[in-house]
Amino acid sequence: MINTIIFDFGDVFINLDKNASVEALMQLGLESWNEDIDLINQKFEKGKMTEVQFMIEMKKLMPNASIEDIRLAWNAVLLDFPLNRLEFLQKLSLRYKLFLLSNTDEIHIAKFEHKVGATFAREFYQCFEKVYYSFEIGYRKPEIEAFNYILKKHDINPKRVLFVDDKKENTDIAASLGMHTWNLQVGKEDVVDLFSKKELPL
Repeated sequence: MINTIIFDFGDVFINLDKNASVEALMQLGLESWNEDIDLINQKFEKGKMTEVQFMIEMKKLMPNASIEDIRLAWNAVLLDFPLNRLEFLQKLSLRYKLFLLSNTDEIHIAKFEHKVGATFAREFYQCFEKVYYSFEIGYRKPEIEAFNYILKKHDINPKRVLFVDDKKENTDIAASLGMHTWNLQVGKEDVVDLFSKKELPL
């Protein structure tokens, strides 16, 4: 029986527009999203680069853009966080141990907390036993270390875990570790419909 649920954050709770940041950065002079910027992003998301270092690297790619414009463009990916998802999570937290495991960076999290406000953010965080952001733990999904970090730290039996994520490569790794998974289809499914998913062994 499942007693623990590990959730992704982006496009599970907070809605994202994954093209918005790229488009905004290109308007500031970025030629394209390439391997170099992908590497910068991954290092930033793993906490291997500070916000200052990240901005220096981004400024090299967009020399005519201001730091503030780059920050605004970078945060364009973040959309709304529907209240019904928070309410669903609050009810769920009464029945299960909940964890959050998200690939993200300090700029996005600061923006999220400011965007929703202190009360909303606090109520969201209170639903979880612990929140794990990649930039704090030094690992990103689908790295197996990101999953094992939580399992080992909290002595969790993976067979009693449901892992929810919108990326198949992440749910595939979770499944390989013995977890139950839900590869949520963005735009077609909503996390609040968790209990109506007949294939979920809840």
